[in-house]
Amino acid sequence: MDTLIKLIALIPFAGLLGGTYFANKVTPYLFGMPFLLGYCVIWVVLTAIIMTIIYMIDPKNKEGEVK
Repeated sequence: MDTLIKLIALIPFAGLLGGTYFANKVTPYLFGMPFLLGYCVIWVVLTAIIMTIIYMIDPKNKEGEVK
């Protein structure tokens, strides 16, 4: 489970840093912003969602939880 969590945590890193080389365009607009800026904003939101999922599936967060 620990390896799975680490692999899921790598997704935003790869998407934001690795994908900018392919998304470096100005002409198409995304939400009224140049494509690269819109791409970065989408990845910031996706990172928050992915980290929430990791928090929910991580068994270490449930230790000491009052039921």
